Amino acid sequence: MGLATTKIVLVVTSQLLLVGFVFQNTCKTIFESIIFVFVMHPFDVGDRCVIDGVQMIVEEMNILSTVFLRYDMEKIYYPNSVLLMKPISNFSRSPDMGDAIDFTIEVSTSVDDFNALKKAIKLFILLVESMSFEQIHREQAKALEPKAYIASEGDRGCEQDELTLCVQQTINHQNFGEKEHRRSELVFELKKIFENLGIRYHLLPQEIHLTQLNMTNLGSTVAL
Repeated sequence: MGLATTKIVLVVTSQLLLVGFVFQNTCKTIFESIIFVFVMHPFDVGDRCVIDGVQMIVEEMNILSTVFLRYDMEKIYYPNSVLLMKPISNFSRSPDMGDAIDFTIEVSTSVDDFNALKKAIKLFILLVESMSFEQIHREQAKALEPKAYIASEGDRGCEQDELTLCVQQTINHQNFGEKEHRRSELVFELKKIFENLGIRYHLLPQEIHLTQLNMTNLGSTVAL
């Protein structure tokens, strides 16, 4: 009788420990999720965020999980308890953000040509007419603040000097399409300035982001 009672006690105790362990993890997950959603609250629905190096839009927020929409319309589900431990970049809550364009010029470029390059870029950003480029539309005047500088990144071999044009925009990057449009306008204008000044240059590879991928058209193209 005593042996049977001992076995029953051991079975009940082990089951209680198992249930306690399960509920402990569940309660911990729920508590961490509540802290993330209601205390930290690092984003809202519609915000553009970067998590684990992937740029996504917040589509839905729940107590235990958050649903993100990637550029190719793929939905990604993250447990909020996991997001609690991750660094999150939020474009929507950021102030006006900057941008940078990398390029190289020949080291043989004269000081006068380099100064003319800086002057032409400054005039473009300040929206002042110059002999080196065409008049800019007034609606583009609010695209860039008059803050820009060229930083040297060092030599690329013996014939090229790597430079970076850093500019301050008047928006953050929540509207990524508008940000990329402004960047493209600046790249094209920079190209025209190089050609007008006769400076031999090379624009380094630019990062491209797809905002939407039409899988139907892609499928029909592959079928052909």
